[in-house]
Amino acid sequence: MYKSFSRCLAYYLTFSAPVRTCRMVYIIGNYKLTDMKKGIVIVLVSALVGGVTAYGVVRASDSGMQQVVVSPDGAAYRTVNLAQTDYPDFTYAAESAVDAVVYVKVTAVDVRRSAPSSIFDFFFGYEGTPEKRERVGSGSGVIISPDGYIVTNNHVVEGASKIEVTLNNNKTFEATLVGTDPATDVALIKIDAQGLPVIPFGDSDDLRLGEWVLAIGSPYDLRSTITAGIVSAKGRSMPNYDGEFKIESFIQTDAAVNPGNSGGALVDKAGNLVGVNTAIISQTGSYTGYSFAIPSNIVRKITSDLIEYGSVRRALLGVTMTPVNDKIAKELKLSSAEGVYITEVLKGSAADEAGIKVGDVLVAIDSAKVVNGAAVQEAVNNFHPGDKAEMTLIRDGKEKTVEVTFKGTAAENGSVDEDGGVAFYGARIKEAPEEDLERLGIRHGVEIVSVGPGKIMDAGVSDGFIILYVNDQPVSKPQDVLDIVKKQKRSVFIEGVTSYGKPSYFGFGI
Repeated sequence: MYKSFSRCLAYYLTFSAPVRTCRMVYIIGNYKLTDMKKGIVIVLVSALVGGVTAYGVVRASDSGMQQVVVSPDGAAYRTVNLAQTDYPDFTYAAESAVDAVVYVKVTAVDVRRSAPSSIFDFFFGYEGTPEKRERVGSGSGVIISPDGYIVTNNHVVEGASKIEVTLNNNKTFEATLVGTDPATDVALIKIDAQGLPVIPFGDSDDLRLGEWVLAIGSPYDLRSTITAGIVSAKGRSMPNYDGEFKIESFIQTDAAVNPGNSGGALVDKAGNLVGVNTAIISQTGSYTGYSFAIPSNIVRKITSDLIEYGSVRRALLGVTMTPVNDKIAKELKLSSAEGVYITEVLKGSAADEAGIKVGDVLVAIDSAKVVNGAAVQEAVNNFHPGDKAEMTLIRDGKEKTVEVTFKGTAAENGSVDEDGGVAFYGARIKEAPEEDLERLGIRHGVEIVSVGPGKIMDAGVSDGFIILYVNDQPVSKPQDVLDIVKKQKRSVFIEGVTSYGKPSYFGFGI
């Protein structure tokens, strides 16, 4: 009888559910009570085992599984994580970050000089009456501390005479400008408030290509707009047509970003700040599929400097470089076209004193590989003057490591270099050449020959700018500029023209 029941159980496990049920009822109906009890126990045990197995399968599906991708030759070369937590669900990130992204309204005053009103004004050098015109712009910002520090873009607040911040709960505060860094397009503002929601900083170096991210901001005044995309590329830089010194190692995404998103947050799925949205590439001025964000590691360093020191303490390496291409790699007999080729080493710079030479290939900084100039700039930007770092070089086909002690950014005001340029807040100034004055139709001025890190760069000034007035006083030589500035206690206001002859002005605190 037991043998027959075992055979029946085998049949039961073989057939589909309806057939199993009918056959089991028929079999049980032909057995004695004792045999029936045995059959029920066996069925219950089978059901229990099946249930446990099914539960295990479901749990494995929930927690994820590992799929091994096999190459055509049969070798397993990559393991892909298929955990359910890696699939896009942005509700937590969106809900936890949106309250810490603010709307920034900026009011600026443009000053222009009116044209001469008569022929006498024209011939006697009258340069017109200053006329003020107010303009209003907007952008976004990210709260990074509960006591009111907010990071945004420099181009959002540039030239602002008034800054207003509106929180996600519609409360509005007037903000003060803590500091700016045009080289990275980062600015820091502050409102008088406590207990504000914040977005914690994430590590932008850990971002992976294809990783999901959210962009949060106020495009076209549509407050608290959230869009999603993936990390399309890292370490991007864009063409620099104005010659200004910039540090660019952007995160490129395909999250939709439009005017008004500038200064807003780029967050990962955990709700951490991994970037600050800053630019798009577009022929129309609207989003066309490409957006760029400043990595959070750069933002964190800049904002930390502005809070602690009031300005950015930037380290300089002192080299000019170009990416290694196939031609350079072949000529230098390199194993790969990675790193940057050193084309110039500035005399007396940190690189010069460390023994870096023209023709070296820089491949790593503190063991972190560098593949292009943007990566070098981003790495160096994380250091302060006086910090040390190990540079890995390829020289004459051999790997070499040197220790670099980074230097600061600007010479003391008034110091004169070998070419006769006078140091002025990180820039070099000279008496404007006669041919430039004639070309621009002006009679006097001091030219900003080159712009380096410092207050002049922070104000967004380009090489070739000619200073006409400092605090409403005309200047014609560098000493005039220095003498006027020495008498000031709070701020400096400079009027002049760009290298293209466009009237312009800027100011900074001292």
